[in-house]
Amino acid sequence: MPKSDDQQSKRRRGHGEGGIYQRAKDGLWVAALDLGWEGGKRRRRYFYAKTRREVALKLARAQHDHDRGLPIAPERLTVATFLDRWLEEAIKPRRKPSTYQSYGQYVRLHISPMIGDLRLGKLNARDIQALLVDRQRYGLAPRSVSYILTILRMALRQAEKWDLVPRNVAELVDRPATSTFTATVLTPEHARRLVDAAHEDRLDGLITVGVALGLRKGEMLGLQWGDVDLEAGTLRVRQQIQRVDKKPQFVPPKSESGKRTIALPATCIAALRNHQLRQVEDRLLAGSRWRGDEWQLVFPSTIGTPMDGRNLDRSFHRLLNRAGLPHMRFHDLRHSAGTIMMAMGIPQRVVMGILGHSSMQMTTRYLHALPELMRDAADQMDALFVRDNKSS
Repeated sequence: MPKSDDQQSKRRRGHGEGGIYQRAKDGLWVAALDLGWEGGKRRRRYFYAKTRREVALKLARAQHDHDRGLPIAPERLTVATFLDRWLEEAIKPRRKPSTYQSYGQYVRLHISPMIGDLRLGKLNARDIQALLVDRQRYGLAPRSVSYILTILRMALRQAEKWDLVPRNVAELVDRPATSTFTATVLTPEHARRLVDAAHEDRLDGLITVGVALGLRKGEMLGLQWGDVDLEAGTLRVRQQIQRVDKKPQFVPPKSESGKRTIALPATCIAALRNHQLRQVEDRLLAGSRWRGDEWQLVFPSTIGTPMDGRNLDRSFHRLLNRAGLPHMRFHDLRHSAGTIMMAMGIPQRVVMGILGHSSMQMTTRYLHALPELMRDAADQMDALFVRDNKSS
């Protein structure tokens, strides 16, 4: 009479191989690794293969890891299941809500639909390369395709730490070529025109501070009146506003260097005093709809709630048209502020502190060649090579 699967399993464990048997229904060989008891129940991990030799090797590796106290990767763990676990256990507790949301969106829309059903342990570089090519053909921007690879590299790096994969195969994939974006930078004259155009607008204070100090959009929208001392002439950046699941919330700045206190130019102090008066008018017009007491924002919506970034962009483009200036991103004000400050001779170390950069290398990326400075350089070269008519 043939022995049962359980009897075969017990017999083979006695020979050091663990429980190995072949299933009659599909012919697959199965190995069972005994992980002991937990909560009154015996825990086992099962491995599957087409041959007895292959499943025995899997069992031996798992037994070796188990004896060393390492976690045993589930044999049938898929890429999608792992990425969900990674987002919840590694990203959500340690990163900003907006980062968690951004990673999750790319996983949900672009990664899991394509490779989510693959076994994590069998994922290879060709699978990831095929994913990137498919997303490029789909029409995703090169920078977004590169972002997918960044996410996978981070996730599989964590999988290595959790001993779920032997190596990070995403590191073997080349990053797709991306085009470098060129910022549109205001000249000092154009900056004055923009500030003048905003003078009678409710965004006067925001535009003036943006041009003079180059704060990030989220930092501007996250400023609270408690962060501004008009008597001392200082402004403290300690947070920013970001929307997570379409709800605004305060989050820390991009980096520790983003937390900073900046001296305000007199022009900004005057603009902010006028802005305070406009906000009183907004409060009176809003009446019972006013929510400003809850948020205490310097640059809120007309009812005191956090301003939507898209609404700010629309108002900003309207001011550009009024000033007769070319189309540009709001973030280009930051590039403009850094460029103008350095063109005026302000030391790069000081500019770095005002912009809240973590390195001088980042600050130099905000130094753009202004046309008039290039003209000055040409004139200086002329002065070097001009011939003295008297000596000719």
